[in-house]
Amino acid sequence: MKRTVTSLPLHGGKAPAWLFDKMKRLCGALTEIIILEYGTRELLSRLADPLWFQALGCVVGFDWHSSGLTTTLCGAMKEGLATLGDDVPLAICGGKAKRAIRTPDDILRYGEKWGIDVSGMIATSRLCAKIDNTAVQDGYNLYHHTFIFTPDGSWAIIQQGMNGERKDARRYQWFSRDGLDIISDPHTGITCDHTQDVLNLVAGESSDARSAAVDFTGENPDRMAKTWHDITLSMPKRHYISPEDVNTGRLVKMFRTIHEAHPGSFRDLLGIRGVGPRTMAALALVSELVYKAPPSFQDPARFSFAHGGKDGYPFPVDRPTYEHSIDFLKTCVDKAKMGDRDKIDAFRKLSKM
Repeated sequence: MKRTVTSLPLHGGKAPAWLFDKMKRLCGALTEIIILEYGTRELLSRLADPLWFQALGCVVGFDWHSSGLTTTLCGAMKEGLATLGDDVPLAICGGKAKRAIRTPDDILRYGEKWGIDVSGMIATSRLCAKIDNTAVQDGYNLYHHTFIFTPDGSWAIIQQGMNGERKDARRYQWFSRDGLDIISDPHTGITCDHTQDVLNLVAGESSDARSAAVDFTGENPDRMAKTWHDITLSMPKRHYISPEDVNTGRLVKMFRTIHEAHPGSFRDLLGIRGVGPRTMAALALVSELVYKAPPSFQDPARFSFAHGGKDGYPFPVDRPTYEHSIDFLKTCVDKAKMGDRDKIDAFRKLSKM
């Protein structure tokens, strides 16, 4: 799937009740027709596509540039799904703030409803959130997490982080596509209007750094502590970590906890309770300076597709993909069970796009 990016400046306030009610009804109608015509996996694939997801938000009522599109659209989809009855093979879990924390409870309820083991889904939900908060250190803190899955094990994730200083947001999207390596270039898209140097431990180029970090955890904890002490005496100036960032006593205790957990892979390492951004940044520095395996500092986000131009600067507009998304939505709107007024409004928005 081609990675694309949209712009997400922060906006205050929330959708008015009348608009959210309309969004909920439109989302329910579109969800129903897409599942009937194309199946649940196609719906998940579309929701994980940044361009299509943004287009859907435009159609059901939000401006293209609003960061609130992510949280409000996910909420409208969740409530719209509830209007379709209990037989729809789709679960939409989590949401914004406290609802994000309750994602495992939502997943469990669907597991009980469908009579399936959802422990793997809960583990995936937590791991992907941990990756975007800890393994991709870009200055955006997650505050929204929506996990969508089906009884056959397919899933998609839409989560969003906020940078309080820049007053903008960054959206992270995932899909359980064939060949997915969840710790190496796993996203279908990361959406933000700014790019920067980022400590990206899930970049393909960070493979050696990931292996080195795991190897280091096999050392005796006292030796791990000594290695860190030696590094801090001549630590280079790096944007992603400095001596002042680290509580040495806490880090040394974490080294022992990690060692005793015996992680066999980077995925296992990430899953250890207490391994956060500071610990991961310290391990990245060890990988770079001791094992000569530097991580990637390439930002996985790209410029907004809205900045693409007919002259090809900074990159050409992906017109075929864009038009395909619009045509797909036009077909769905035309077939969906919606009132004439709602269809006219939706088609008008698609025409403007």
